[in-house]
Amino acid sequence: MTTAVAVPGVASHADVLRETYAGLAEALRPLVRLEAVPRVDGERVTGERLVQDAALRERLVDAAERRIADTHGVTPRRDVAAMDALHQYVFYATVAMSGPWFLTHRVPWIGLDGLAHDGASAALTVAPSHLLCLPDDPAATLPGVRVVADEERLRAALREAVAEHLGPVLEAFRPLLRRGTRAVWGLAADELTEGIWYVGRVTGQERRAVAAADVLLPGGTPPFVGAAGFRPCGDAAAAGEGEATRTRINCCLWYTVTPQQPCSTCPRRNRG
Repeated sequence: MTTAVAVPGVASHADVLRETYAGLAEALRPLVRLEAVPRVDGERVTGERLVQDAALRERLVDAAERRIADTHGVTPRRDVAAMDALHQYVFYATVAMSGPWFLTHRVPWIGLDGLAHDGASAALTVAPSHLLCLPDDPAATLPGVRVVADEERLRAALREAVAEHLGPVLEAFRPLLRRGTRAVWGLAADELTEGIWYVGRVTGQERRAVAAADVLLPGGTPPFVGAAGFRPCGDAAAAGEGEATRTRINCCLWYTVTPQQPCSTCPRRNRG
C-alpha cells in the first residue's frame, strides 16, 4: 500500500491529503492501488483525456468488449461495452470523493486532470485541488483546506464536486451509450451511492453507509436523478449477505451478458 497515514497533528496539505486517503486506500485495495500524489501521470486515463480524446474513449470500449468476451464468452453490444468502461471510471471518480467524506468528513475537490486510472498497473492516483471540511477538523487552518459551516453544507459540497467532475465525462460518453441526459445522471447517482455502500461494507460500517447515502441522495438533488433508495434486505444471498439492498436507477445492461445471473440491484429484476 502506497498511501501512508500521517502522524497526529498534520502540518501540511500533503500530510492531510495522505491522512484523508489512508482509510480509503485500505478499503479499495482489492480493486485498485490508490495513491495520493501532488500530480498525475499524463499517460494515464484522466477525466480530461476522456473528454478531449474520442479515440481514447473508443479504445477503452474496445478493451471492455474484449474483456467481457474473454471472461464470459459473449461479445457484448457496443453500448454495453461502453457502459462497462464508463462504469469503472465513474465508480472510481465518485468513490475518490465520497470515500473520504464518509470516512473522515472531508470532501476532496478533484478536477478533470486530478484523477487518473491505469488499468495495466491497477493504480488510481488522486490530486485534489483542495479539500473541504467542518469547522472542528484539525486540518481546517491548513493551506488548501476550505471550511464549510455544517454537515448539510458538506453534503452539498460533495454533490457539487462530483457533478462538476462527472458532467463533461458523462456527456462525452452519451453517444456511445445511446442514452439521454437523465439516464447518465441516474448512472452517476447509482455509482455515488454504491461507492459509499461498498466502503461501508468493507469497513464494517454498512448501516452507517446506507444511512449516509440516503441522506446525501434523498431525491430532488439535480443534476443527480433519483434517490439512494435503500431498503432492508429480504434476500441476504442476493445482496451478497449485506444488511440492505436497493434497486438501481439506471440499468447497467449486464443482463445482456449474463441473463441467467442478473445483478441483485437490477431494475429489471426488481420491477413490480
